[in-house]
Amino acid sequence: MSRVGKQPIPIPEGVKIAVNGKTVETTGAKGVVKTPILDNIAVALQDKQFVVTAGNQEKKTKAAHGLVRVLVANAIVGVTTGYQKVLAIVGTGYNARLKGRTLELAIGFIKPYTLDIPEGLTLEVPTPQRIVVKGCDKQLVGEFAATIRRVKQPDNYKGKGIRYEKEKIEIKPGKSAQGATAK
Repeated sequence: MSRVGKQPIPIPEGVKIAVNGKTVETTGAKGVVKTPILDNIAVALQDKQFVVTAGNQEKKTKAAHGLVRVLVANAIVGVTTGYQKVLAIVGTGYNARLKGRTLELAIGFIKPYTLDIPEGLTLEVPTPQRIVVKGCDKQLVGEFAATIRRVKQPDNYKGKGIRYEKEKIEIKPGKSAQGATAK
């Protein structure tokens, strides 16, 4: 049995959990998150705790047991405190702007690159070189942040591009810095 899956999840005040068939709907101050329940997994509410149990001892079921427990725990954290990812834009003339529900990136292409913001997410652009992605669904926040980063990944030679705020980029030396000797 999964060690993670055995642990009950405490339900904080202000969070409502409803089990509807094969989904768990978690509702809180920040929003609603729906989590699927995989096959051979049973869920129950017991004394302000959420309990996940495995139906059998197969390897696939054990893995799903821990996974479902972690997904529900992430949903509870998401509807109470939320998740956020911060992206930094590095490069001369590179910047970001919000236009309604669209993010517009000027990152060295001929035209500005636009991305539609998915439902359930909010974006902030406190400075033109910083993007903050916020939401209650951990997977959706991470996926959209990765989509933004994928538009212009950091260059290993100059360091220009879109990166996560605390991400370290190792700058490679150019050809002239490798110690090439001329005869």
